[in-house]
This record gives sequence, C-alpha cells and structure tokens, in this order.
Amino acid sequence: MRFNQIVPVLQLAIGPVILISGIGLLLLSMTNRFGRVIDRSRILADAITRVSADRAVVLRTQMEILWKRARLIRSAISLATGSVLLASGLIILLFLSALLGWEVVPIIVTFFTACMTTLIGSMAFFLRDINLSLEALQLEIRDGLGSAD
Repeated sequence: MRFNQIVPVLQLAIGPVILISGIGLLLLSMTNRFGRVIDRSRILADAITRVSADRAVVLRTQMEILWKRARLIRSAISLATGSVLLASGLIILLFLSALLGWEVVPIIVTFFTACMTTLIGSMAFFLRDINLSLEALQLEIRDGLGSAD
C-alpha cells in the first residue's frame, strides 16, 4: 500500500481517537469526584466517633449517601473505561478493514453501538451521582439551618 492510499485509512480511524480523548476528560472528572467521595467518607467516619448520638445519626446518613455515590461513580468509571476499550477496538478494526479490504461492517456497527451505549450508561450513572450529591447537600443545609428546603 502506498502512502497516498494509507492517509484516508488513517483519517477514517481518527474519529474514534477524538472520542477517546473526550472520554478521557470525563474519566478525569469522575476519578476526581470519586477521590473526593472517598476523602469525605474518611473524614465522616472519623468524626462519628467524636460527636453526640444525634449528630452521629446525621453523619451516618451522609455516609450512606457517600457509599451510594461511590458505587455510582465506580459504575460510571467502569462503563466509560469500557467505552474507551471499545473505541480502541473500533480504531484497530477500522484500520485493518480498510488496510486489508475486510468487509466487516456489522462488526464495526456493533463496536460503535456498544461504545456509545456504554458511554450513555456512564453518563447516566454520573448524572445520578450529581443528583445524589445535591440531595446530600440539601440534608446538610437542613441540618445546619434546622429548617426544610
């Protein structure tokens, strides 16, 4: 294969590379959130031993929310990572199919659909984590102000 023939093949494979870059930024955000949840959980676990029984109940509620958030973020990270792996496989498949003349359109469609599906699932878990963190904040505000809403 000549150079002028391989350039279109490389251009074809660039699309999923951009997708991987974007997902990488999402993973960075998710892992930062995950780290903050872990750090906050450790702080609350330590604080529970030094507060009154009433305050300990509030902190345990917060810890339960943090546990749910950690599981949601873990799921989001797992799905986003799966999406990156599928996109990587898609790049290899696109490159090899164009280079070797393979007719593997159904496999390419399957990889692309799976990649997008796992990305959508990841974003759904990530959005649920954000909503759950707002619920936790609302509980803290209620507890701090002693009022509702």
